[in-house]
Amino acid sequence: MGLGQIGPMGLLLIAVVVLVLFGRGKVSSLMGEVGKGITAFKRGVDDGKKEVTDETATAARDVTPSEDKDRV
Repeated sequence: MGLGQIGPMGLLLIAVVVLVLFGRGKVSSLMGEVGKGITAFKRGVDDGKKEVTDETATAARDVTPSEDKDRV
């Protein structure tokens, strides 16, 4: 039985069991930590994309060979 075969009622049953076992406060704090992790991951991906873009822009800015820079 794969995860795709769990219907809405199955997910609701799992959610109720988790709430009963761990309590509302523990589940709430756990979800808050998951949210912080996702936010940090997205920020890291965005920073990586920005760094690559900045490096590409810097490399593409001046393509004149160094011996031809003094010529007018």
